Amino acid sequence: MNFGKQFKEGVITNNPVLVQLLGMCSTMAITTSIMNGLGMGVSVLIILTASNIAISAIRKIVPNKIRIAMYIVVVAGFVTCVDLLLQAFLPAIASSLGVFIPLIVVNCIILGRAESFASKESIGASAVDGICQGIGYTLVLLAMCIVRELLGAGTLAGVQIMPSGYQTIGVLTLPVGGFMVLGALIAAMQWALNRPKKAAKEEK
Repeated sequence: MNFGKQFKEGVITNNPVLVQLLGMCSTMAITTSIMNGLGMGVSVLIILTASNIAISAIRKIVPNKIRIAMYIVVVAGFVTCVDLLLQAFLPAIASSLGVFIPLIVVNCIILGRAESFASKESIGASAVDGICQGIGYTLVLLAMCIVRELLGAGTLAGVQIMPSGYQTIGVLTLPVGGFMVLGALIAAMQWALNRPKKAAKEEK
């Protein structure tokens, strides 16, 4: 287990959203408010880490033919717990996120890491993978939220940041704004990742 390597992969080189292109639906739908992004990001981080640990622990006793169904049952259990906790302690966020919390059950990030990593690695490595991938996902959500809420509404977490005369870019708060901001972030990430490779080729 190499924490530094896993952290770098989760946040940069193998970011679940900007590199793997997973979880796009919720990423674009809920990033109109920084509180929504933080709530979804932390929820996914907790569920991903807990699911990775559980799946890694049972990986040797689950028959191969039913492994996907078993993964879904495990993830659904943790999603239900998080959903109930949000409704009990953070009802405003639970109401704002709506159906996107229950839909974490079929989020490609959760199932993808379960299949590609947790089902093959130790409990410790799987826990670290869940944390790092969850952090990478949360950072992307927060970046999108800051751009869309700040430029689109002039606020952050509902607090007015921009001066009263600021002309908001309303399109950023619409669904098309999510596509635009996410596309720009993906392009920036791909440029940053490919820049060293291009420089190495030019040196040769």
